[in-house]
Amino acid sequence: MENLFPISVFSAALLLTGCDVLEVHPYDAHVEGERHINARAVERIEAACAGRDSVRFAVVSDTQRWYDETAAAVAHINAHADVDFVIHCGDLTDFGLTREFEWMRRELERLEPPYVCLIGNHDCLGTGGDVFRTMFGDPNFSFDAGDTHFVCLNTNAFEYDYSVAVPDFGFLRDDLEALGPDTRRTVVAMHAMPFSDQFNNNVAEVFQEKIRTYPGLQFCLCGHQHTTTQFEPFDDGVVYYECGSAAKRQYLVFTLTADGGLKYEVVDY
Repeated sequence: MENLFPISVFSAALLLTGCDVLEVHPYDAHVEGERHINARAVERIEAACAGRDSVRFAVVSDTQRWYDETAAAVAHINAHADVDFVIHCGDLTDFGLTREFEWMRRELERLEPPYVCLIGNHDCLGTGGDVFRTMFGDPNFSFDAGDTHFVCLNTNAFEYDYSVAVPDFGFLRDDLEALGPDTRRTVVAMHAMPFSDQFNNNVAEVFQEKIRTYPGLQFCLCGHQHTTTQFEPFDDGVVYYECGSAAKRQYLVFTLTADGGLKYEVVDY
């Protein structure tokens, strides 16, 4: 008797059984491997820096699609930077694909110091926001490194069509109210800075006024525009330090000293 079972049906059934081979959809948001990375990193940072009046940390940003360069940055930080932790200012991915998050996590998890990641505008594409929350946690978070408070914010308003509170002033209010009495300094980190194409510039001035109410605001960190530079967008003494993309093969290192001083380095690798 002739075999009437269509080969195409058999092939499809075979593919469906190969879960490790077949990717159902690039935006399926099913995350394999480590999750809640930021929360675990914050625990390590706060424990290691407890009682300290000085801190040293590195900043990377916009590693999207530059996997070799990111691997080189990780190796260089491990060998040369001597830092307490690393802040990634967002755009881990190019298209917000789940696999992109997993590939970039694979590179970053080789860091010896703990690292936290902010969400970038490319990370918001497709189901990227959901993947980010699963893998890293809430896009708005904060932590203490000794007497310095770090505020990490989602500022990619354009990706939400301005329909979501970005930046989230409610988070800022609650975070300010929860500050401990020993906070001496503050650093604010974000992906897209005020007056960029992603920021909700209708509230840029209000945003700046709000973050200036934090004790001892030192400076702000950002990425997004792929250039290593520093500028003062509000002419109010608050400097924004932008970290270039991984393609520039540079990262930043900041040292906040016990006497209230600041050392800023651009490291080529």
